[in-house]
Amino acid sequence: PQKQSNSISFCYNAPFGRTEVIDNTRNPDFVRKFVLDFFFEEKQNLRFDVYNVDSRSCNISKHDFLGQTFCTLGEIIGSRGGRLEKTLSPNKQSNTAEIGIPGKKCGIIILTAEELSNCRDIATMQLCANKLDKKDFFGKSDPFLVFYRSNEDGTFTICHKTEVIKNTLNPVWQPFTIPVRALCNGDYDRTVKVDVYDWDRDGSHDFIGEFTTSYRELSRGQNQFNVYEVRHESKGVVCCFSVHSSYEDLVTLNFTVAIDFTASNGNPSQPTSLHYMSPYQMNAYAMALKAVGEIIQDYDSDKLFPAYGFGAKLPPDGKISHAFPLNGDSDNSNCVGIEGVLEAYFQSLRTVQLYGPTNFAPVINKVANCAAEITDGSQYFVLLMITDGVISDMVQTKEAVVNAASLPMSIIIVGVGPAEFDAMEELDGDEVRVSSRGRLAERDIVQFVPFRDYIDRSGNQVLSMARLAKDVLAEIPDQVVSFMKSRGIEPRPALSSSPLAEVHQHM
Repeated sequence: PQKQSNSISFCYNAPFGRTEVIDNTRNPDFVRKFVLDFFFEEKQNLRFDVYNVDSRSCNISKHDFLGQTFCTLGEIIGSRGGRLEKTLSPNKQSNTAEIGIPGKKCGIIILTAEELSNCRDIATMQLCANKLDKKDFFGKSDPFLVFYRSNEDGTFTICHKTEVIKNTLNPVWQPFTIPVRALCNGDYDRTVKVDVYDWDRDGSHDFIGEFTTSYRELSRGQNQFNVYEVRHESKGVVCCFSVHSSYEDLVTLNFTVAIDFTASNGNPSQPTSLHYMSPYQMNAYAMALKAVGEIIQDYDSDKLFPAYGFGAKLPPDGKISHAFPLNGDSDNSNCVGIEGVLEAYFQSLRTVQLYGPTNFAPVINKVANCAAEITDGSQYFVLLMITDGVISDMVQTKEAVVNAASLPMSIIIVGVGPAEFDAMEELDGDEVRVSSRGRLAERDIVQFVPFRDYIDRSGNQVLSMARLAKDVLAEIPDQVVSFMKSRGIEPRPALSSSPLAEVHQHM
């Protein structure tokens, strides 16, 4: 076929932008990039339309449609190396018979994305100084540092102060961590000014001197000291060792599901049951699973999800289990994709007997055992538990949570139905950290929410699911970072160019 001039139209909730046109090629590599706000906890749907440009008309309908593809922003970012290949499919409404054949492949599009650095990136700095000016009459100096971020109008805004080191001209300050966006708003070449002061009790601190640098220059100190001369009437130098930190592209998420099969949910064949399988709409369990799972799956590389049930009697002998595989395979509990989990869930409702009690500890311990095998920071485990009632084994569950808090693991608990979930708040350690046998959990790893708080009054299930997912997933990134820090796991150093994602395409 003849070579053609190609362009891509990019849609994000509404038409978002177009690439440049590349003439006379069937393998274009587009230069233009698109910058989008990225929210881990939201499903951000994207559509890419490809056209052959025949004229200078700005009306997209005047050009030949070549194909389109759909994905989410998280799907691109969660792909290995932030690179996703998608097959272009023809639009059934295309005006050309050849292109408009349903199912006909129209080539592939390669999408790449990277997060701009003023989002989660942090800088950890260690500073010291040598031969600073003596400012105290009866002693030496009590030096401290003040960092300023430069603004667009040439002014400076304070962004960090170190502690005061008493009575020395050769201070060594404690390491400190600062977000890159606080230091330079993500612009690695923007000026950072550092003032050196001698602390005085009355607040009239004596100015010792200053120096300027940039984050790019500070970052070069990863392998050597950066030395800055303090400029003023005085003398002295400040040395800085800086470590640039980012957890992007470092962690693979492993998503596990556990569903409550206790009798308090009601007979699944009755419309009053929380497990009722209506032909017209999803039940609360399916909605919660789909809402959270469809976002998490973009960050799980193999899309294989272990899925368990608890609180049911299993055939053929009626044995009660609190961690049975939904797919019925005791050797391999993985389901393919969220749709596979839903299918296994519905199949289990047809084969097991809802019973009790509501024990959480067995399934938490099962996932924790997997997390305990990989603690190098390369993988992080997220357990979603969906339940209708009060936990029967609260003592054992608290102990399981305390143990899991030292592992690369988070737990999301979604309560469905009208029950009171006051006891669940004990596990969500936002205010009081969970404890067991006098031992406090190292981190807050549990997020509990009652689904009823997110149900749209108009009955819009999609909106209800989006609200739920946004709230319960919002804490996951910080929980991942808290584990890394607690174990001293350093992220991969990188000087990439916020929460922003930059999308680039080529074909």
